[in-house]
Amino acid sequence: MTYLELVNAVLRKLREEPASTVNETDYTALIGSFVNDAKRLVEDAWDWSALRTTQEFLTVAGTDTYALEGFGTRSEVFQVFDETNKYVLDKISIKDARRRNMLSGDQQGTLTHYAMAGISPTGDIQIKLFPVPDESLGVISVYGIKRPDDLVNDSDSVYVATNVIVDWAYAYAMIERGETGGQNGSEMALFAKNSMSNAIALDSRYHDEELNWEVV
Repeated sequence: MTYLELVNAVLRKLREEPASTVNETDYTALIGSFVNDAKRLVEDAWDWSALRTTQEFLTVAGTDTYALEGFGTRSEVFQVFDETNKYVLDKISIKDARRRNMLSGDQQGTLTHYAMAGISPTGDIQIKLFPVPDESLGVISVYGIKRPDDLVNDSDSVYVATNVIVDWAYAYAMIERGETGGQNGSEMALFAKNSMSNAIALDSRYHDEELNWEVV
């Protein structure tokens, strides 16, 4: 659904006239704000299939830290793969990566490990490779969750549990305006919470291996 479609879905639940654009009035803009609040809540609640992606970048000899462009700060990295040398890099802490660099004198070589290295100046998560890459144009593949920025334009789309986003945005709107149609905001929030639990349960079927627990 698009941003405008989500806003109008909430407006219908509120028995309001549909809008031709999200910022048509102060109230429709407020509903748009609630939609973005609900979108972030839903996206952060689970590692949704629709948000899983693989992104590649090229190494530069002598450079060990790389920003994942477009990943922002709410994303996650599951696996880093050296496509050039066909090797899955092991994850270590940034403290361990720095210690290894100091002990090796930043010696360059074939990659074996990676660490999460904070946020870049452009606002994206970044990773640190170890050892320092010894070749340019090596291909690194990063698999993870890429959570998008807030919706801005009417045509911006959402692919994650749109019905749950509508339910949460409706709950926020009801809390803001008080009781509506015999339901209050707290009741609708509980309904939205159950709706999200069901959506997560359905999506988790595609990743059941991540939900297995082993007692040791």
